Amino acid sequence: MVKVAIIGCGKIADAHLAEIQKIPGGEVVGACDRELLMARQLCERFHIHQAFDQVETLLSECRPDVVHITTPPQSQYEIGRQCLESGSHVYIEKPFGMNSREAEKILSLAKERGRKCVVGHDLQFSPVARRMRQLVREGYLGGTPIHLESYYCYDLSDPVYAKSLLADKQHWVRRLAGKLLHNVISHGIARIAEFIENDHPLVFAHGFISPLLRSLGEDEIIDELRVIISDGGRTTAFFTFSSQMRPSLNHFRLYGPKNGLESDEDHQTLIRYNGKRFKS
Repeated sequence: MVKVAIIGCGKIADAHLAEIQKIPGGEVVGACDRELLMARQLCERFHIHQAFDQVETLLSECRPDVVHITTPPQSQYEIGRQCLESGSHVYIEKPFGMNSREAEKILSLAKERGRKCVVGHDLQFSPVARRMRQLVREGYLGGTPIHLESYYCYDLSDPVYAKSLLADKQHWVRRLAGKLLHNVISHGIARIAEFIENDHPLVFAHGFISPLLRSLGEDEIIDELRVIISDGGRTTAFFTFSSQMRPSLNHFRLYGPKNGLESDEDHQTLIRYNGKRFKS
C-alpha cells in the first residue's frame, strides 16, 4: 500500500483527492492545513481518518510515502523541504514555488535524498497530450517543430476563485510577483518549453489589464498576455493568455516541415494537418 498525504485543503485539493482515490493500492492517510477546520472538512468529505494543522505532526504520525502539496506558492519551498527531509516523495502543485531558485533547491534536495519531486503539470500527461507526443516521436511532423502556438484561457466569471481574487486586495495571488499570470500560465508555457531546447530563448511579451477588469476598478491584475518566443533560429512560438476571448481556448499547435498537429485539451481531441494542399 502507498500511503499518501495532502497538505493544503483548498479548492484544488478536491481534484487531487478525486484522482488519488482512483489508484489501486493507494490510501490517503492524512490531510493538513494551517486552518484545522479546512483539514477536517476535507477529511469528512473524502473519508480520511486524520486531520492536522502542523506539517511536522502529519509527517511524524502518518509517515506518508508521498505528499501532495497544494498550498499557495509562498509556502511550497519550506513544506517541500520538510517532506523530502522526512523521506517522502513530493508532488508540488504549480507554479512550483516563488522563483527558479526555490525550484532548483527543491530539485537538488530531492536528488540528494533519493526522492522523486514533480510539479503539477498534469495537462502534460492527459490522453490527448500523450497521443500528440507519440505522433511527434513517430515523425509525423517530418522533423523538428518549426513553430508552436499555445492558447491558454482562464474564465474570470468563475464565481468562487475569481470573485474572491478580485474582491480581496490581500489575496495570496496578488502577493505573487506575476500575480494572476504567475499562478495560472505555467500549463500553457510548459507545452512550449518541452520543444524549446535553448535554455535562454528570446522572449517578447506584452501584458495588459483588460477593459472589463478596468471597468470594475481593477488596476493591478494583468489578465491579457501575448508572447513571441524564439530559440535563436530554429523554432519559434506564440503564447496567448486571455480571460476575455471566446471561445475560451486550451489549444496547442505544432507545425513541422511536413505536417502539423493541433490538440484541444478541454475536449480531448487531436487534429492532424496534412502539409500538402489538395489539388483544385
